[in-house]
Amino acid sequence: MYTITKEVYFCYGHRLMNHPGKCRNLHGHSVKASITIMADQLNDQGMVCDFADIKDCAEKYIDQQLDHNFLLHKDDAIIPILEQQNERFLALDEHPTAEVLAKMIFQHLKSAGFQVDQVALWETASASACYREDSPSL
Repeated sequence: MYTITKEVYFCYGHRLMNHPGKCRNLHGHSVKASITIMADQLNDQGMVCDFADIKDCAEKYIDQQLDHNFLLHKDDAIIPILEQQNERFLALDEHPTAEVLAKMIFQHLKSAGFQVDQVALWETASASACYREDSPSL
């Protein structure tokens, strides 16, 4: 099995409504997403795939949905205020944790045809969350 990893970087704001600590307050992160793609065999160019293809697909999605966006649970009481002020935000069915964002990126790349092994999202230099599914048969 071959794997390659591409890192992409972005910023977002959020809050975790049910968190007992300071993460329930509005705050932001500058994050690194580490995307690992796998292949049983190399393509005719001797690669799993081109790093640029991963970057282009991931960054397009991230730019549209996550980067410099405010991510909230759909039941967050601040949503009507943001709507009234015409502020950008994304309401999610799940709490906007690093785990959930890693899953969102994973699923987007998978739906675009990449054989994704895992996506890790680094909220800080010392804290990351990872999403992966059972490896498909290649």
